[in-house]
Amino acid sequence: MARLSMNETTTFRWSFEEDVVHYRAAGIPAIGVWRRKLSDLGEDRAVELLDQNGLAVSHLLWAGGFTGSDGRSYRDSLADAQEALATATRLKAGCLLVYSGARAGHTANHARRLFRSALDELVPQAAALGVTLAIEPMHPGCAAEWTFLTSIDETLELLAALDNPHVKMVFDTYHLGQEPAVLDRMNEIAPQVALVHLGDSKKPPEGEQNRCRLGEGTVPLGPLVAALRQAGYDGDFDVELLGEEFTADDYPSLLEHAKQAFAELVGG
Repeated sequence: MARLSMNETTTFRWSFEEDVVHYRAAGIPAIGVWRRKLSDLGEDRAVELLDQNGLAVSHLLWAGGFTGSDGRSYRDSLADAQEALATATRLKAGCLLVYSGARAGHTANHARRLFRSALDELVPQAAALGVTLAIEPMHPGCAAEWTFLTSIDETLELLAALDNPHVKMVFDTYHLGQEPAVLDRMNEIAPQVALVHLGDSKKPPEGEQNRCRLGEGTVPLGPLVAALRQAGYDGDFDVELLGEEFTADDYPSLLEHAKQAFAELVGG
């Protein structure tokens, strides 16, 4: 059943505790856990808090950087991802988000080999733990520091090569929602989707991600959600809103607006 989730990066300035309390008060059933906030609180306390408030975890954000683009070695990034998988299991997260890392001076082929090698090492652990690795491609206008995967085609090609049910993709409407003919391809895309990020924008990404409230931008959210569901996707829809227009004072109204927008999108 389609379920609303709120991403902790949306309420960037709240703490983990504040996120949990406010999400529950707003009637939001699931949370996208950000490892930075989780680390600030501590895993034991976070698990206790989530249980007390009855919040499910749609996903854990994030692991990756296997190309060395963030200054870590390949082995350090791999060890961090293995730790993240264990954390995802403890949180009963639906999936662990994974970013390849930028090309970082590598040839495109070598960057792909590094990422493929990391996935080959992580898949057995993910399968043993029952966690899905969810690879996120990004719009080329804002992907530079995160990933070299900037299209649906590149991502589906990688998934086909891996051919493993424990590796899927994230479909972020902000990044992918305006690709050519995307609506016509949902029967191909939806079976490969582990998580949907709901994001909107008033213009294409240019450097920093500047999103807007759902329905106030140019992303065709209604047709996208309808096409995803008609093609069989019935998982979590995680609201991820980043940008200069959002302040901490806006967060309570932002939660209510997101909840209403989600209900309209899924027909609830």
